[in-house]
Amino acid sequence: MAVVKVNINNFEEIRNSGKPVLLDFYADWCGPCRMVSPIVDEIAEENPQYLVGKINVDEEPELAQKFGVASIPTLIALKDGEIAGKSVGAKPKAQILAILEG
Repeated sequence: MAVVKVNINNFEEIRNSGKPVLLDFYADWCGPCRMVSPIVDEIAEENPQYLVGKINVDEEPELAQKFGVASIPTLIALKDGEIAGKSVGAKPKAQILAILEG
């Protein structure tokens, strides 16, 4: 499944999708974000049981604030609409999957 671009208008639909959700908070100018982005894309393609979304913090500051994102990249896993895991900084694929599976 492809990565979904998440914004304030579609957030509730994503949150209540019924699937575990991985949210990647990023910015285009962020070097570590650019390192994590292809890993997140890969996870989305290989794991249709998850809904994977990306949130540009420059375009969606209210969503970043809602989740207390102070540094990027920040990865947040949601299960049943609630935060189930959070990771800040560039991480390898296995650690990102562990957040989702945790």
